[in-house]
Amino acid sequence: MHDWVRQVVEIAKQVPGTPVKLLWSREEDMLHGRYHPVTQCKLRAGLDAQGNVTALHMRISGQSIVAGVFPQNIRNGLDPVVFQGLNPPGPEASIGYSFPNLLIDHAMRNPPVPPGFWRGVNLNQNAIYLESFIDEIAFATKQDPLALRRKLMAGHPKHLGVLNAVAERAGWGRPAPDVDGRKVYRGLAQTMGFGSYVAACAEVSVSDDGELKIHRIVAATDPGHAVNPQQIEAQVEGSFAYGLSAALFGECTLKDGRIEQENFSTYPVVQMQHMPKVETIVMPTGGFWGGVGEPTIAVAAPAVLNAIFAATGKRIRELPLKNHSLKRA
Repeated sequence: MHDWVRQVVEIAKQVPGTPVKLLWSREEDMLHGRYHPVTQCKLRAGLDAQGNVTALHMRISGQSIVAGVFPQNIRNGLDPVVFQGLNPPGPEASIGYSFPNLLIDHAMRNPPVPPGFWRGVNLNQNAIYLESFIDEIAFATKQDPLALRRKLMAGHPKHLGVLNAVAERAGWGRPAPDVDGRKVYRGLAQTMGFGSYVAACAEVSVSDDGELKIHRIVAATDPGHAVNPQQIEAQVEGSFAYGLSAALFGECTLKDGRIEQENFSTYPVVQMQHMPKVETIVMPTGGFWGGVGEPTIAVAAPAVLNAIFAATGKRIRELPLKNHSLKRA
């Protein structure tokens, strides 16, 4: 896991009695580090005649971080960390919906690229899968995405609390005001991870030639207790810088067994021109202590993706967005 430790020990052995400090360059770190696991997901839903969800099946296929870093923690071929945000109700990373029938499984497929713990870990892609699919169900059954979520959240009051907070603050149900002559559309997402409940409403516009602009994100966080609300706001804003960087640009590719991206010139992150206004709602309900550094990252991409669909009718099912045209047909 820590290649640089072995490297510095080997160097130190060559110069006995001399303190050695080893620093990797960004290029060395990009080329020889560990990478967010690659996964994909197939989702199927059962619906009754009234459009109610009677069953949900999620099959996640792809890489296991635990198998690549702590293989001794794999039990019966299962990596429990794969299911972050999809677990039964509990204190750490649980699903916020109730389905009469639910099956979530994982077909583990481990390529030779070494996996690692990117901020937010598996909660990130799991929120994209589930929250995008909930919107797809809403569209297929002609239901409002917020109304459908509320219906499925019976028995999940804290999930519902943050979702309602962002919907109310953003003005869900009323048209978003135009910005610079561009029509603005909204998208929702929510999840629970690292002990905290989070939700986001993204407001975006897409020009006729496919230029995406993310104008505003309203985000709510219920971490149980808020010791320093200002610090929580800073963590939430930084989470969207991370999450939107991955959604818009984040991609590592291989050529001849070597990572092609070496620095910001080939692995860009969001700049000020890309960053939306972030409004943070800190709403601790007490009784538990959750984290604030990681959970909000997970709702960045699905909220934006759902807003893009509302704006264009295009359902993006593979990231990053830089590889897709949003131009209207």
